[in-house]
Amino acid sequence: MAHFAKLDENNIVVFVTVGRNEDDGKEAELSARTGDVYKQTSYNTRAGVHYKSDGTQSEDQSKAFRKNYAGLGYAYDAGRDAFIPPKPYASWVLNETSCLWDAPVPMPTDGQFYNWNENSQNWIVEVKNGN
Repeated sequence: MAHFAKLDENNIVVFVTVGRNEDDGKEAELSARTGDVYKQTSYNTRAGVHYKSDGTQSEDQSKAFRKNYAGLGYAYDAGRDAFIPPKPYASWVLNETSCLWDAPVPMPTDGQFYNWNENSQNWIVEVKNGN
């Protein structure tokens, strides 16, 4: 299935729709027909990598385009030809390879759950009540 993101005047995604298989590669025709700006988006692409339905990387990475599947509020950056999610925190920096946001401090990988604390600029262990 082909997926398309409708953009507003600021290139922000306001709607994502599923097209027909035969619509693949026809964003210009869709835009001309509707009078809106549409960009095709790859449902199985994350951080510039295309994945199969089972979650493993596709052998054919030519299917990966526009870095990330478009979501509501994502920005389409024409220079990068990429969909970029909203910036979660002021201190985070855009990763040019993945077009995702990186925290200034890597999240620990010790199996615990963490939340970013913008004031301390660090990861804080998530405390669950009753556990």
